[in-house]
Amino acid sequence: MIAETVCSALAAAGLGVAAITAYRKRFLAAARVAGYALVPLGLVMTGVVDWLADTALSPTAWAGFAVLGVSWLLFASTRVVERRRGGTRKDRKERRAAEAAAQRDPVAPTASAPSLGQGRRPAAKPASAPRSEDDFSDIEAILKKHGI
Repeated sequence: MIAETVCSALAAAGLGVAAITAYRKRFLAAARVAGYALVPLGLVMTGVVDWLADTALSPTAWAGFAVLGVSWLLFASTRVVERRRGGTRKDRKERRAAEAAAQRDPVAPTASAPSLGQGRRPAAKPASAPRSEDDFSDIEAILKKHGI
């Protein structure tokens, strides 16, 4: 009974604020406030408030919520494990079969023969002379600084 009274008072106060807002020529904001103000009244009229009050005071309902929570945790944890393993048993079996087939035949059956013609790139230039020990002194200093 108190919940219905409080919800009705909230709705009345919200509608009053909406009327003042509309009087100030802010009709969009007034419509939004009126929409929010009518929510508690609608919840009371549909019986949701009574249902919530009965649920909040019922140990059976809380036990039901606990059971739902445990079931959700089980579903979530099995999904995480399934993702870490790489899918369902059927997926893993298919993947193993595909890997075994790939090991037996390393070249794809539809692969083309390698081209034997001259490449488009010019010949690579010979590597430059190796760097001296002095070039790495700054790297060695950083490594020593970090104790490596």
